[in-house]
This record gives sequence, C-alpha cells and structure tokens, in this order.
Amino acid sequence: MTGKEILMCALRGEATPRPAWLPYVGVHGGKLVDAPADKYLQSSDLIVKGLLRANELYRPDGLPIMFDLQMEAEVLGCQLKWAEKTPPAVVTHPMSLMEGDGKTLADLPEFCVTKGRFPIAFEALDRVKQEIGEDVALYSLLTGPFTLALHLLGNDIFMNMYDNPQSVLDVMDFCADIGCQVAKSYIEHGADVVAVVDPMTSQISSEHFDEFVTPYVNRIFDCIASTKAMSSMFVCGDATRNLEVMAALHCNNIAIDEQIPLDKIRDLVLPANKSFGGNLKLTTVLLMGDEEDAKLNAIECIDSAGDQSFVLAPGCDLPYDVKPENLSAVATMVHDEYQRDVARNTINSKQSDSFDDIVLPDYQNEDAVIIDVVTLDSEGCAPCQYMFKAALDARTRLGDKVKIVLNEHKITTREGVGMMVKLQVPNLPSICIDGQCKFASITPDTALIVEEIVNAARKKQEVES
Repeated sequence: MTGKEILMCALRGEATPRPAWLPYVGVHGGKLVDAPADKYLQSSDLIVKGLLRANELYRPDGLPIMFDLQMEAEVLGCQLKWAEKTPPAVVTHPMSLMEGDGKTLADLPEFCVTKGRFPIAFEALDRVKQEIGEDVALYSLLTGPFTLALHLLGNDIFMNMYDNPQSVLDVMDFCADIGCQVAKSYIEHGADVVAVVDPMTSQISSEHFDEFVTPYVNRIFDCIASTKAMSSMFVCGDATRNLEVMAALHCNNIAIDEQIPLDKIRDLVLPANKSFGGNLKLTTVLLMGDEEDAKLNAIECIDSAGDQSFVLAPGCDLPYDVKPENLSAVATMVHDEYQRDVARNTINSKQSDSFDDIVLPDYQNEDAVIIDVVTLDSEGCAPCQYMFKAALDARTRLGDKVKIVLNEHKITTREGVGMMVKLQVPNLPSICIDGQCKFASITPDTALIVEEIVNAARKKQEVES
C-alpha cells in the first residue's frame, strides 16, 4: 500500500498495517528551505520546495499544503502582522465595536477565492499534486467559521454570544458560506482531504458549541462530502468539554492536540464511525527534545491509539524551528516495527526536567499584581492571541488604578515550559494572577479578568494593613 492509501484507510475507519503519519508542515517548510515564514507563506515556489523536502525527510502519508488560519480574514479586510517564524497574526477586527470600525457584513470586502493568497495555495497544490500526489494524501486547511468570526468581531464575540446571539449567528452563517467556497476550490485543485481548523472552539462551552458551531461546520462538512473528498475537524487547546458534540459532527476525522488523551478521543469517536488524529507533543518533545524523546513520544501515541482509524500527527502546526531529526525519528517509529519494539524497552529510561533553576516571584510581597499568561505563542496561535489580548484589554481598562505586570510565557521556550510546570497550569492557554491559575483554556470576558485583578490587589492591601 502507498502511504496515501494507508492514510485514507485510516480516515475511513479501517485498520491499517502501520500507523498513518501526517506531519503538519506549515511554516516549518520555510525552515527546511532557509526561508522566513513571511516569505514562505507568500510564495508558491517556496511552499512547493518546502513540502517536497519534507516528503524526502519525513516519509509522510499526508501533507498539508499550507497551515495559515488568516487567509480568509485577510481577504475580508483584516490587517495582518507578519513574522519570520510564525504564521501571520490578525491585528484588526473590522466588525468590532471596541477595537475596530464596527462594520457590518455588508461593509466587508467581497470574498472571492481569486483574492489574497488563495491563488498561491492553489498553484502550490496543483504542483505538489503532480509531483507526489499519487503516493501522499494532500490536505488543504481552511479557517473554521467560529475562528473566522472571531477574526472579524474580535473579543466582542464572547459578549455578543450572550447579549446579541443572533448577530453572532448571522456572522457564523456568512463564515460557513465562505468555508464552503474555499473547500470546493481546494477540492477542484486536487485536495484529498479538507480540514476545518477551528481552534477557538476549545474556548467555549458545549452548549455554545452546539448553538454557534455545529450547524455551520456541518454545512461545510456536508459540502465536502458531496464531492466524495474526506474531511477533518481540527481543534487546538483543551477541547475536552466539547468532545462529545464534536464526535457527532458530519466529518470523517477529529484531530486534537496533546492536551487530550488519545484513548479518550478514541473511545468517543470510534462508536461514531469516525477516525481520530494526534497528538505528538510540539514543544517539549519535537522542538526542545531529542531523537529519543521523539521516538518515545511516538510510541506512547501509537500504543495508546491502537491500529484502527488512527492518524499519528503533531498536536498542531509544527513550529518553525522543530528539529528535523526529531521528525525523522518519528518517521522511523512509523515505518519500522522492529525499532518500535526497541523504543518500547526504553520508554521509562529518561527522567523529566525538574526546572529547579526556575523560581516563581514572591507574588504576595510584590507591589504589582502579576499576570502570567502561559501560551504556545500569541503570535502564531489564535486562542493564545485572543487570551493574551483579553489580558491586555483588562490592564488597559484599569489604567493607573492598579499596578500590573503582564508577562507572556511561551512554551516554545524552556522558560515557558518551566513556568507552566511551576504554576501548575493544566491547559493552554491560561491566565494566572499572582500565581493562581484563574482561566484555563477558556477566553474570559475582560470584565472577569478585571474583577480578578481587583480582588488580587485588595488582598495585597489587606496583607499590608
């Protein structure tokens, strides 16, 4: 069987002779061809070169053409901030009353797949299909309707879900139509699988998921199914609260990140005739670990998931600086059963980092209220971006009333991982206030953060008095 056949069998819910392997090569493709992310994501030549190099190094069964959740928003008038090692970030929200122009849907630029960087993605897909499309399943990723709605509305969306739900539903309807347009176009250019990537859905309750997400992503999945292509729902962050409603979606596959145990998602989706994918550790293993770490993590995932309906993949888009040798080590575990047996015998041989050199502040004796936002990276992860923005908004709203120190700890660094461990942060992204985790993997309203900051400041004053 070709790698493509193995992956498609897994997506159809069948047993496979070995694990299907899908490295999410996004901006990491730029690293492989010595190009910064901003140049890479704006050049079909570089994208093709990067994916072909990834195919040589990592022996994948599937590859995404691009991993960029800002493409639709860019066409609709959102301004982007580009970076050398991450996808661009949306920095303006045209429909936001708090931080934008308060535009209506009618005021937005007309959406068309001939605009923005979609022609670049289509050209790259056409060329990669011709080069390796017989042996490798090609994924195209589109921005899920809830995440796109948040790009347009900013953090206004969370308050409006309570105060003016119909306005949010109207935007979701609009975004679902765009998702269908994008999906059809990718399939016309040869995509084997279309993934709806909606990371911000991990930040809402299951009731809100059913109301604001399910009907709209199902419309996209039904559109994909009508073309006979396969579909995947990809959610970053701790989506545990929404796993059951996700299992009922009309897609073929549910992809999750490292915060959700594979056996948990397996037991939910297999009875629903779905496949599942994940959840190699992005930062502590693939970015900062070594080849042995990567092999052992791959074995843990493979053994936990079983041999049916499973696609081994990173928990999200690969960071730019992931070590190629670590991904090659994962590929060895996928393709070599003997090496898997060897790795199993050493799975308990390594000791974890104790982070003894990382010391938390003496929060209660500091003059300022200290806010620690623990993220993957607010420049490249949408839930992290909006979580950090909510903390920034809270600091701005309080002004000079409370002295505040705001820190972001990115777990793409050892310091960030150490702070996550020391603060006992259970999930990403999270906001800690004076050493206490207050908001874990759910973006709060700014007023709630303000309330927690004021309470923390009051406690300091009581101690002093």
